Amino acid sequence: MTALPSISLAHPGALIAAVFTPWIAAGILLLIGFFASYLTALSWADLTFVLPATAFGNVIVALISRFWLHENISILRWSGIVLITLGVSFVAQSAPLTEHPEPATAEHPTATEAETR
Repeated sequence: MTALPSISLAHPGALIAAVFTPWIAAGILLLIGFFASYLTALSWADLTFVLPATAFGNVIVALISRFWLHENISILRWSGIVLITLGVSFVAQSAPLTEHPEPATAEHPTATEAETR
């Protein structure tokens, strides 16, 4: 990234070049993959199941940053991670509202089957 000029709206070519550097492009593709899997998970399960699994990533990233990359993490950031974890735990304790549709039987046909009769 040091080979590119400063990024601004006055230099749109530099912005496009920055987006297509290998690391930035890989990050964008990973983010698209995350959002696709997140939306898929939300279509299958209630938020009370999906949110704790994804919010746990905040803790993992902080721990990897601290112990593998040897970065300093301030008390303010650690308290933010604790606050997010507490909020997610409140959401996780709520009752799930996921409803699973009943399979179609002869007594209770689905809407498509009832229209064809």
